[in-house]
Amino acid sequence: MRRPAESGWLLWAALLTIYIVWGSTYLAIRVMVDTMPPLLAAGARYVVAGGVFWAILRITGGAARVRASPRQLAGAALIGTLLCFGGNGLVTVAERDVPSGLAALIMGAMPLWVLVMRAGHGERVPGATLAGVAVGFAGLAVLVLPGDRPGDAPLGAVLVVVAASISWACGAFYSPRTPLPADSLASTAWQMLFGGAGMLAVGTLTGEIGDVEPAAFSADSLLAFAYLISAGSLLAFTAFVWLLQHAPVSTVMTYAYVNPVVAVFLGWAILSEEITLAVVVGTVAIVASVATVVRRESSVGPGRVARRGAAHDLQREQRALATSGRDVDA
Repeated sequence: MRRPAESGWLLWAALLTIYIVWGSTYLAIRVMVDTMPPLLAAGARYVVAGGVFWAILRITGGAARVRASPRQLAGAALIGTLLCFGGNGLVTVAERDVPSGLAALIMGAMPLWVLVMRAGHGERVPGATLAGVAVGFAGLAVLVLPGDRPGDAPLGAVLVVVAASISWACGAFYSPRTPLPADSLASTAWQMLFGGAGMLAVGTLTGEIGDVEPAAFSADSLLAFAYLISAGSLLAFTAFVWLLQHAPVSTVMTYAYVNPVVAVFLGWAILSEEITLAVVVGTVAIVASVATVVRRESSVGPGRVARRGAAHDLQREQRALATSGRDVDA
C-alpha cells in the first residue's frame, strides 16, 4: 500500500531529483561519448550500477532477496536487453551525432509507443487518448523529417534514437507480461547487469575495444561517466523508488514530460545546442501529448474499467511504465 509522504519538502526534493538528474543524463551521455566508446562506456555504467544495487540488496536482504529462477533470469535478460541495451545503448551510440536535447525529445515519446502497442494487441484505447498520441507523433515527425533539424543531425542517427524509443517502449509494455524476480529492486539490478553485459559484449565484437585509450579520455567524459553511475543510476533511482511508495503514480509519471524540457534547456545552456523552430514545435507537441496521455491513463481507475482483473492489469502496466521508463534510465 502506498504511504502518504511524511512531508511536502521531502516529496518535492525527490521529484526535483528525478526531474533534474534524469533530465541531465542526456547531456552527460553526450559529454561522455565525446572521448569514450559508447557501447563499452554505457555497458560499464550499467554493470557497475547493477552490481552496486545487487551487492547492497544481497548484504541487506540476504541471498533470498536476489535469488531468481532460471525463468525469471531469462525474463530479466529480455527486459534488460530491451531497456538498457536497445534503449540506452542505442541512444548512447546516436548521441555521438545527435544533440542531447533532440535525443531527449525523441525518447520522450516513449509512452506514445506504448499506447500504440496496447492498441495493436487488441486493448481498447479511448479515442481522445489516440488523438493525443497523433499530436505527439506529429511533433516527432517535425523533429525527424529533413528541414530545420538541430545540429544538422544525420537522419540515420536520428532514426537510431527512434529505434531506441521503440525498444524502450517494448520493454515497458512487456515488463508486466514477463516473468521477473518478485523484488522490483532485485529485478532492476538483474536487468542492469544483463543489459550492461550485452553492451560490453557487442561493443567488444564491433571493435570498440580498440578505441579504449584511457589516456585519451577527457576529464569531462570521465566526470560524466561517474555522474551517470552515481547520480543518474543510484541517487535518482533511490528517489524514484521512494516516490513510488509515497506518491500517486500520476505524480511520479510527471517526469515523463518534464525531463525532455530539462534536457533541451541544459543542452542549450551548457553545450550551446541550437533551439530551432522544429525543436520548439516538436517540444510543445510531444510534451503536451505525453502529459495528456499520462494524465488520462493515470486517471483510469477500477470504477472505470469493466472487469476487476482488467483494472489490476492496468494498474500493473501503469506502474511498470513508470518503473521501466527510468533507470533502467536514459
